[in-house]
Amino acid sequence: MLIEGTNYIGYSTSARGSEKFQAFSPSGNSFLPGDFTYATNEEFELTVALAEKAFANYKEISAKEKAIFLEAIAEEIMALGDALIERCVAESALPVARITGERGRTCGQLKMFAQLLREGWWVDARIDTAQPDRQPVPKSDIRRMLIPVGPVAVFGASNFPLAFSTAGGDTASALAAGCPVIVKAHPSHPGTHELVSKAIIKAAQRTEMPEGVFSSLYLSNEQSIQLVQHTVIKAVGFTGSRHVGMLLYKAAAERTEPIPVYAEMSSTNPIILMEGVLKTQPEKIAKELTASVNLGVGQFCTNPGLVFAIESDATSAFLKEFSNQFSSSTPGTMLNRNICSSYTKGANILSNTDGINILAKASKTAAGERYEASPLAFTVSSKDFVANEQLANEVFGPLTLIVLCKNAEELHRTLLSLEGQLTATLHSTAEDEQALKPVIDIITQKAGRIIFGGYPTGVEVCHSMHHGGPFPSTSDARYTSVGTAAIYRFVRPICLQDFPNHLLPEALQNHNPLNIIRLVDGQWTKEVIAG
Repeated sequence: MLIEGTNYIGYSTSARGSEKFQAFSPSGNSFLPGDFTYATNEEFELTVALAEKAFANYKEISAKEKAIFLEAIAEEIMALGDALIERCVAESALPVARITGERGRTCGQLKMFAQLLREGWWVDARIDTAQPDRQPVPKSDIRRMLIPVGPVAVFGASNFPLAFSTAGGDTASALAAGCPVIVKAHPSHPGTHELVSKAIIKAAQRTEMPEGVFSSLYLSNEQSIQLVQHTVIKAVGFTGSRHVGMLLYKAAAERTEPIPVYAEMSSTNPIILMEGVLKTQPEKIAKELTASVNLGVGQFCTNPGLVFAIESDATSAFLKEFSNQFSSSTPGTMLNRNICSSYTKGANILSNTDGINILAKASKTAAGERYEASPLAFTVSSKDFVANEQLANEVFGPLTLIVLCKNAEELHRTLLSLEGQLTATLHSTAEDEQALKPVIDIITQKAGRIIFGGYPTGVEVCHSMHHGGPFPSTSDARYTSVGTAAIYRFVRPICLQDFPNHLLPEALQNHNPLNIIRLVDGQWTKEVIAG
């Protein structure tokens, strides 16, 4: 399938700029054929203007029509067939099975939001009917629901070229909310981005969506800031590094009209191993933890970068078993050159830090010219860990640091020293339960998702998932980037008082034409309102 390297501005393609770049294949250690053209300022402004114009129409389109649009995107992505898989594999070094599964997740997300739109309950319609005879003051008719905020800027992620990128969760939830989307393409997989952009635009035309409901651009770093600061943009979705996430966050805060940036940035996802489980299941835990650390060459936002345990004979036996298991790990090619370079730098810093001991490393050495990462596991005392703030920083890749505490009190103090996390994981048995509650109390203040007896890698896409956490794991712990609740990032409440029924949005009208569940005078119901 031909890769054109153009920007997608509404229903048109454009490549007027003189600055270009090429996609790089980390597994092939070579540039892929074809140039991609950065947008000019004129193309940039045209894209934003189209999004603003599209919002006026798109926000009024029915939930059913939006649902059909989202389903059409999923259909068009699947229709790309092997061409999408092959291009994505070439640009990311991820295996075919992983990309095939990620494509399924991407399409599943789109269909999930389509179903949410059909059900309608997410608009959170609340109605308090008038009481004109109430004493001493009559009560007005007051009705409330959620409405879209406006055009949204989405920044694609490097580690999920499909599910967190062009048609990923940010785009799907924003479109479901009624917001046009402008995607800033990730430079690591521009060809993949182009193919998916074509699919979205084809679906938009097929379902007669307004031009500008979706656009995608290749932007420089400077233009990325300009996008966040443009007055038309009303919210930002971002998945990536803490450094870049904070640049976007600060740019949005410095606007005359500040806007929210929903940034997923940095997490070490601590795992706490209690005494009982280390006594009874050392081999099982060692094997599973090794697999979790190395899954996807450690390039997951939920990768377990920290492990905590209290020193004991059982812990010593576990460390020996874990070292044996982990030493059988093999190097893997990373997503891009920058990520590989950052991993190597982080691993070298740990290797040369006082108090840090190498517990295990891959038996085979990584080939640097292939942008491979060698898995590494370290140990450190709790005292040295707390004394050096840098040890708590994320090293993105197949690396974990095991922190050894002298007793329960030291474990609690060390956990309290952690920054915010996406996840925290507990492994324990019945004999640990008395010691478990204070640990749970601490980690529920530190993380957005708590796992018991499992591993954080792997995020289920469902209604109850929360993929977010206290800073710096995300910029706003109240919101998720995975699951149907992701839609709430791109809406705001509107309250209408004493409106004539025929001027109300359908979700708030007396006869409930959408047949959705609503909170009427304090009771959840689908019943019509008399009068």
